[in-house]
Amino acid sequence: MRAAARKKDLAVEGREPELAALVGPTMKDAEEQGFLETNESRVTARVSAKMVAVAKARTGIASDSDLVKFAIAQLAIEDPFKKAFRDLRGSIDPDVDLEF
Repeated sequence: MRAAARKKDLAVEGREPELAALVGPTMKDAEEQGFLETNESRVTARVSAKMVAVAKARTGIASDSDLVKFAIAQLAIEDPFKKAFRDLRGSIDPDVDLEF
């Protein structure tokens, strides 16, 4: 199955729409960064069945393999927010009333 078609399969509606909405964009970013081109690595782990069930329910992802791919993609894809936030440090005038 082509990666683009598979990515659409991952984007099913979950119990938490905000989290389920991350699946498609995350996997698109993973594809654009070349993370989904091959499946030459195997990951094996023993984890709580409850944790897997909750993660599947929250994301809407049905298969164990797709859930693991999504979780690893979340860690592998660089989040530009941290750098952007750090780069803005000191850019707001200290006299600005932020109404806190």
